[in-house]
Amino acid sequence: MAKKYFLFPALALILFSSYGTRTLAQESEPNIRVVVDMVQLNVAVTDNKGNYITGLHPSDFVIVEDNIPQRLATFGEGNEPAYRVADAAPADGKTPASSGTQHSADQKSAEDQSLSAMVAGANVFLLFDTSNYMYRGFVFAQDAIADFVRSLESADKVAFYSYSRDLSRPAPLTSDRAQVLRGVRTTVAGDDAALYNCLLLTIKDAARYTGRKVVVVFSNGPDNSSMVPPEDVAELAQSTGTAIYMISTRLAKLEPVSTAVFERMTAATGGKVYFASSWRDEQRAFASIRDDLAHLYSLSYYPQANPNRGWRGITVKLVGDRLKKYHIRTRNGYRPQPSRFAAGNATASALVTAPE
Repeated sequence: MAKKYFLFPALALILFSSYGTRTLAQESEPNIRVVVDMVQLNVAVTDNKGNYITGLHPSDFVIVEDNIPQRLATFGEGNEPAYRVADAAPADGKTPASSGTQHSADQKSAEDQSLSAMVAGANVFLLFDTSNYMYRGFVFAQDAIADFVRSLESADKVAFYSYSRDLSRPAPLTSDRAQVLRGVRTTVAGDDAALYNCLLLTIKDAARYTGRKVVVVFSNGPDNSSMVPPEDVAELAQSTGTAIYMISTRLAKLEPVSTAVFERMTAATGGKVYFASSWRDEQRAFASIRDDLAHLYSLSYYPQANPNRGWRGITVKLVGDRLKKYHIRTRNGYRPQPSRFAAGNATASALVTAPE
């Protein structure tokens, strides 16, 4: 059932969004704006051999959320900036099937603001295991991470974090690769591993930024001291549009529970997991992640009216017999976050929903 939105004075709710925002002016309170989330998807398209399929158009994709067809708002490929679908000129000269009707003026304005805030590439958060699992091969791991940082042309900015029992942020998100490399070299091995606690905090940091968000975890073993369950971490990553990639050494591979958790978590967010038995495998894993980031499609949409306030499933498909043979990898859903508010000089307000 469609919902009506009313504004009442109360404490403002502020949280992160999946990608961008749409602003709806309120006639009764002209200085108060309600911010509605835009959902962004990072989509990999590959053939049966794992080769990336490039050159696709907005009209090649169909997005369904909770069995409700969605209208594609913006589109981008690889390292190129995203653009508004209404501005696209399809190669066949036809109106993109997934673009739907003309966007309203407020949608266009919000999309322009979101697109101007985005840049080509991704914001990459590196999370390095410095627990006591990492005593062996520590220097080799640092070298592999440093090489990855130097080669990240597909990233706009990079952050380097490390963890054992607690999270450390040697290099917050920056475009200065030298600062990140200094952060890598200052790490030392130490305490127990609270992977899920620290990964949750990293995802919360990443969620503050627009555009493509990626967390790359280098782990040498299972988690042995977290209070946060991995299911909560995966759900937050899905709901904030943050893809998780994990490189784990054979120590974690020998622990079946950790192996299964790593595989489920990365798959649910649209990322990948790698199990490396040597420093050469580590380098190959980082190279694969770099290649993946350079070939992702960026799709976004405003959710159509949906009474479901819980978990929403997302399905992305390709249109036409020629494309149906290819494989799609992306996050499989999200849980809507509380809407944010931009009050300007007006009194902060809370959003109350009521049935029509």
